[in-house]
Amino acid sequence: MIAKFQTVHPVAMMTALLFALSVLPAAGQQVDVIGTPDQAIDWLKAENWWGEEKRGEQLAVPHAMITGISPRWKDNAQKMPVDHKKEIFYRFMLPLVMHANTLVLDRRARLMNMAETLEKGGRLQSDELDGVRRAAVLLRIKKSPAAEALSGDSPGELRAVIDEALYRLDVIPAGLVLGQAAYESGYGTSRFAAEGNALFGQWTYGGKGLVPEQQRSNLGDHRIAAYDWPFDSVRGYYLNLSSHPAYEDFRRLRADLKAAGKPVTSLALADGLIRYSERGQAYVDTLKGIIRVNKLDIADDAVFRDEPISFIVSAEGEAAAEKLRKEIEALRKSGELAQIVARMRLD
Repeated sequence: MIAKFQTVHPVAMMTALLFALSVLPAAGQQVDVIGTPDQAIDWLKAENWWGEEKRGEQLAVPHAMITGISPRWKDNAQKMPVDHKKEIFYRFMLPLVMHANTLVLDRRARLMNMAETLEKGGRLQSDELDGVRRAAVLLRIKKSPAAEALSGDSPGELRAVIDEALYRLDVIPAGLVLGQAAYESGYGTSRFAAEGNALFGQWTYGGKGLVPEQQRSNLGDHRIAAYDWPFDSVRGYYLNLSSHPAYEDFRRLRADLKAAGKPVTSLALADGLIRYSERGQAYVDTLKGIIRVNKLDIADDAVFRDEPISFIVSAEGEAAAEKLRKEIEALRKSGELAQIVARMRLD
């Protein structure tokens, strides 16, 4: 998969199909600069993150985040063996999905701590109240005016909102997310992926986003949502499944599996996505086939290696890579690199 740092700085066109590792000093963010599919595979092999995985062994995943999808990926993917295309896509996509699940678990822990405080008769702090209000709006529990009215004087209402937020916001099995990303983006080769880091075919209205080549008039001015970073596309997907009324069956199935003490697996939860596509059950069947054939459920229980987050970008050859390394080093020293990373909102 290919990536780019999108920013107003001249380094804006950095992409990530990965090439000659450019590791910054420990004092700053680590950025690996890569360029060709072969070098991408070399990087993956150097990270011990390539090849057949053994069933029964937990995946240990490098915490390396791609920063964009390059138009070059479509052409490069057509020239390589299909199994290489798939593996490059899945291996660079998985850390994004796992990072999203990490954030979900963090938010759930905060919500559970707040619920415990209310259960004991305590009051929430102002920042905690703000967090509940934001969750109420983002997860479509309450519209903004009602959410603003939430206060520490109504512990019953607060607890109800927190309980609903915990129901809606939960982990999504990584294999399922990988399967949908591959299905919806053609392994990152779609126009929407290349032009807008869009991996899940999510619609938007109101004049923003990418216009489909064959837009259906009966659906109004619908467009495919575009994102600054691939992780924003993953984040949007998680919010969509956590909040949209169309995916209530998905959320209920997940909750029922957990309540029954059954594993919440990719294949089991795929049945809740019958409304994700107009194809209905045929879509679910195809998605399950992708998960099975590519053995994506092995990613459901993957864990990150004990290492800091790093970022992957690419260049158009060695000369461009060397120039890019210098630009990244300058950005690090000036503090701009940290600002770019902050804008990615990875915490």
